[in-house]
Amino acid sequence: MSRLGVVMLVHTALHRAEQVARHWTASGCPVVIHVDGKVSDRIFSAFVSSCADEPLIRFSDRHICEWGGWGIVAASQSAAELMLAAFPDVHHVYLSSGACLPLRPMDELIDYLSDRPRVDFIESATTADVSWTIGGLDQERFTLRFPFSWRRSRKLFDAYVKLQRAIGMRRKIPEGLVPHMGSQWWCLTRQTLSAILQDPKRQTYDRYFRRVWIPDESYFQTLARLYSTHIESRSLTLSKFDYQGRPHIFYDDHLQLLRRSDCFVARKIWPRADRLYQAFLTDQSSAMRPAEPNPGKIDRVFSKAVERRTRGRDGLYMQSRFPRHGSENGLTSFPYSVFQGFTELFEDFEPWLAEATGARVHGHLFGPERAEFANGDSIANGALSDCAVLRDYNPTAFVSNLIWNTRGERQCFQFGPGDTQKINWFLARDKNAQISVITGAWAIPLFRSNLNFADIRCEAARLQRIETKQLEVLGSVWTKARVRTWSLAEFVESPMEPIQTVIEEIGTQRAGHLVEAPKMVDLSGFGQFLQNLKNQGMHPYMMGDFPTDDVFGAQVRPFKKPYLVQ
Repeated sequence: MSRLGVVMLVHTALHRAEQVARHWTASGCPVVIHVDGKVSDRIFSAFVSSCADEPLIRFSDRHICEWGGWGIVAASQSAAELMLAAFPDVHHVYLSSGACLPLRPMDELIDYLSDRPRVDFIESATTADVSWTIGGLDQERFTLRFPFSWRRSRKLFDAYVKLQRAIGMRRKIPEGLVPHMGSQWWCLTRQTLSAILQDPKRQTYDRYFRRVWIPDESYFQTLARLYSTHIESRSLTLSKFDYQGRPHIFYDDHLQLLRRSDCFVARKIWPRADRLYQAFLTDQSSAMRPAEPNPGKIDRVFSKAVERRTRGRDGLYMQSRFPRHGSENGLTSFPYSVFQGFTELFEDFEPWLAEATGARVHGHLFGPERAEFANGDSIANGALSDCAVLRDYNPTAFVSNLIWNTRGERQCFQFGPGDTQKINWFLARDKNAQISVITGAWAIPLFRSNLNFADIRCEAARLQRIETKQLEVLGSVWTKARVRTWSLAEFVESPMEPIQTVIEEIGTQRAGHLVEAPKMVDLSGFGQFLQNLKNQGMHPYMMGDFPTDDVFGAQVRPFKKPYLVQ
């Protein structure tokens, strides 16, 4: 059986690092620990003293390690050299961090490597083959110089990159090297690792990689290609990164997720995740079954987490994630329906629709006086007030909040040219909106009013202009809502078929084949009313070709019922 040696890079939570190191040594695995040079001498000395009783734990020379700098590579080199010199029987060297946690019994990992004595496990791919580089530097990280810290001196870092690009400065890659990239957490054979550390050109390679950006992701990944006889381009350590390139941290509630991965080691573990350390270090024999490591089994969970973090939930707006205009992940959270002209054409349309569909049917939510909530309520879910002033302060948020607070229940409301029009583009762009419009139906209340005809003519002209602009919005190429429009004449001639279509699109449990239509208002004399408007110089074209002979008058004939073809 081959022997496994472990190199640990530690910079914080030293008590956890000691706990994990003793777990490795309990299985006969020697451990060489590198402690970041930024850790105080007092803390370092106490750490060394606490591990002094374990002969398989050694400490290497210390280097100052900064993210993206050479120090991490130097630390790995020093610890690996000590490992190879102090433990000649070590066959594989596993690089880990103080935040890594073994997930499976050590015997399984040792047996796994014994069955693959010549295999080097190191993620190693050319820049053309990777898609995980974040920050805009792929091939340039190997051809430019990076003497400044990206985190501590960001302005100098960016300025020097721009300068090198401007003057065309390019570094020469050492002859014979093809830059590769990958995870810094590798497991290399003694043969490959010693060849890298004892290479006659090591000084040349080290001098070159000192000025490469994030060299810990490219140094061993590149040089392993020169000496390894069998590389499996993957890491045995489970590590996941978010959309900004930062590592995901595993907490106690990730226990089952980590077990499903079948991986040998995971990082980055929260130091206070007592349940994880208890489960995998104390009772590890029953933690996981023998299996081929397969981090892809949990990729779906992380993909959803990234999507949730970057896109949010449909229709949810909050102070910590308020999307830019046009970048919303859904304007609302649930489908809803908007009816224009129906409540003007049919008597008691709202209670009829509620009975027919089981949806919550509101009146004119954007009426000029107040928001007409269903059943005459003055307060809706989420403490939404019917006050028109509050509603009109941010009408789009009013709709989003209403739909979010009632998600799971279909909402329907009435709309028209007499309502607040600031909501038009929002409705048109919302993929959840189902908008049904009977154009010109706004004239029916005017027809039935007792206003002076001159006032009626002015109001009709105003409403027609508003509806014309609204229809231009609904017909825009940017419209994502499902929009159906009928002229008043077209709809009145055969109302059952469009009503059936609209009801079916709502898709509620009660929706089915209609047997009764809502009662239409008496339109006797309406055609002549429209003609009078024409005679007074106002041209009412939104109603369609409405006849003047009262053929759509009292409607003594019953509506034809739609029929099914089986």
